[in-house]
Amino acid sequence: MKKKVIVVGAGVGGLSTAIRLLCKGYDVEIIEKEPIAGGKMHQIEGKGFKFDVGPTIIMMPHLYKEVFELAGKNPDDYIPMKQLDPIYTLNFPDGDRHVMSTDLYKLTTLLESVSEEDTLGYYEYLADTYKRYLVAKDQFIEKSFRKKRDFYNPNSMVGAMKLKTFNSAYQSISKFVKDDKLRKALAFQTLYIGISPYNGPSIYTIIPMIELLYGVWYMEGGMYTMTKGLEKLFKELGGTIQYNIEVDEILVKDKKAYGVRANAQTYESDHVVCNADFPYAMKHLIKEQSVKGKYTDKKIDNMEYSCSCFMMYLGLDKKYPDLSVHNIMFAKNFDKNIHDIFEAYKFPEDPSFYLYSPSRIDATVAPEGKENLYVLVPVPELSKKSIKWNDETIQRYREKLLNRISEIEGLEDIKENIVFEEIFTPNDFKDRFNAYNGATFGLKPTLLQSNYFRPHNKYDYCDNLYFTGSSVHPGAGVPIVLTSSKLVVEEIEKDNG
Repeated sequence: MKKKVIVVGAGVGGLSTAIRLLCKGYDVEIIEKEPIAGGKMHQIEGKGFKFDVGPTIIMMPHLYKEVFELAGKNPDDYIPMKQLDPIYTLNFPDGDRHVMSTDLYKLTTLLESVSEEDTLGYYEYLADTYKRYLVAKDQFIEKSFRKKRDFYNPNSMVGAMKLKTFNSAYQSISKFVKDDKLRKALAFQTLYIGISPYNGPSIYTIIPMIELLYGVWYMEGGMYTMTKGLEKLFKELGGTIQYNIEVDEILVKDKKAYGVRANAQTYESDHVVCNADFPYAMKHLIKEQSVKGKYTDKKIDNMEYSCSCFMMYLGLDKKYPDLSVHNIMFAKNFDKNIHDIFEAYKFPEDPSFYLYSPSRIDATVAPEGKENLYVLVPVPELSKKSIKWNDETIQRYREKLLNRISEIEGLEDIKENIVFEEIFTPNDFKDRFNAYNGATFGLKPTLLQSNYFRPHNKYDYCDNLYFTGSSVHPGAGVPIVLTSSKLVVEEIEKDNG
């Protein structure tokens, strides 16, 4: 008889885990509280505009394709992708623009316009970081941790020393390049996973290296196409999804998970995979204190969380040809900007922000002659209680941000051309997606909340319970969450011999 698995949540981690389990011969049912799949990989629609809610930048496309290939499918039939060049445009407050390309000639030309010394340093950075990436991938990212000896062993310890993780990302980059703009070009990416470049471990310098060596890609229809592709494949393989049902409890007896309770109904299974945010699950879905282990309510409250985001989804009544698909707008004082978010815990006085306009290359996401614009500002998560996200606050920050965007050449008239608008705050991430403290990227990936020290894929304090998603090992970001789903299935297979 097939083993039955219940998956809590139809986010990308839950869907990809479920598909892998179906391919292994398990009977799989997903229970999802929202009316549609995707979790933070959600979609907003209105007046002919379509917006990705969360992730937008596709790196390491082979990891997206892998789950489809495992099922014997052609990924292009589900998630057609094309490579972007340039990968994004960096806009500095003095009007300087760095158009970042993966083309070696274009990249070298840009770097040499700064200095030959920094060109050499930049390529030395890429070589050094690639070496460290190979160590991280083999020893940590693609390896799950169940017991202490999985981490505390000679190979892992040697690997950890090679990673030089005790420097910050910015310190590590500064050893290779001197120009401040180039340093920022290699440092801001730690914000993709919700951590400051000034105190995030230096291993996260692998993110810009991955962008440059593996490219940045675009999926036709936006990132939500990945959700639809996974959902379609899951159903084709015989999986079942229950929508609009919120799980109230993961059921445990004799230190073994045996199902879930939702809407006063019991769903029994041999294994439970939880794609809900780990801190939320510990607080709300694990009721029995003896099964919480070290993850008591107090422990969960005292853990460190990534930043959150203030989001604006704007439908614009005209095209803006000066925009790239991905655009980074740096604050006049980037150091203070980061301090405001991660130290002062306030909305940045002069924010850096990210503009995403897929309608530049995709006619399916906006009406003809119009533009969709996704605006993201990193902001503090909710535990700091420094910002009250009421209507007055939201409108004040909206106005501040629109004024800042209007200062950009080519975007001066943006306010007059808004025909559709929706705003997300940290409260939306908390309420809609159960992101604990509204932390968009889950637990902060500090040294003591990474690898073995991050919540494990196989739960430590009862059998038959497993976790996937951004707050567990290996961490945040779509490629890494896809990797966590692979590790979960490996752990379930181990437990079934």
